[in-house]
Amino acid sequence: MTAERVSGEAVVGRTPTSRLRAAAHPVRLRILSLLTGAELSAAEVARELDLTHANASYHLRQLAAAGLLVVAGEEKVRGGVAKRYRHPWREEDLSPDGPPSVGEEAMFLRAAAEELVRRGGLAVREEARATPPGETPRPRGYSADAEVWLDAEVWARVVQLLKDAGDLVHDHARPPRTPGTLHVNLSAFAFEMRPGPDGDPR
Repeated sequence: MTAERVSGEAVVGRTPTSRLRAAAHPVRLRILSLLTGAELSAAEVARELDLTHANASYHLRQLAAAGLLVVAGEEKVRGGVAKRYRHPWREEDLSPDGPPSVGEEAMFLRAAAEELVRRGGLAVREEARATPPGETPRPRGYSADAEVWLDAEVWARVVQLLKDAGDLVHDHARPPRTPGTLHVNLSAFAFEMRPGPDGDPR
């Protein structure tokens, strides 16, 4: 089924920086992840994320108006027609977007950090619950944190490896609870630390 791009709505509008601003909300980040591997209606999104139908519909409209969602199809439901949405995550599949403002980047980072805390806490609790008494829970994944100085060619390789990992995860995303799949998280933020007036990063 071919996808149809959603036209902008008054709730957000297509400003040059609307895409990042629209995504800067923990619930909307969850919706974008969910609709990377599945085409779902507002009712299905609401059930999956434990939202009210009105709340799910509102967030979907905001994301669609910013060009982050497309309508993948429609289905008849009692009392009307329900749209099924998906998230075209590749940059070339999204509508043109201008550079974000500093404020919008900060909003997005705060939302992503809040969502990472939720996901990480959930993973820790579930791992502890699944670990037999007397054994130490073992995180099944990898984490890293570093603020360092690197040669430019090394940094370029790091960024490319992270991009490759992100592409791999998004390309192979499947609908929730598909048999044989694992429920996983990948959150990656890599950026240069620009020096302040005295030469040190702020």
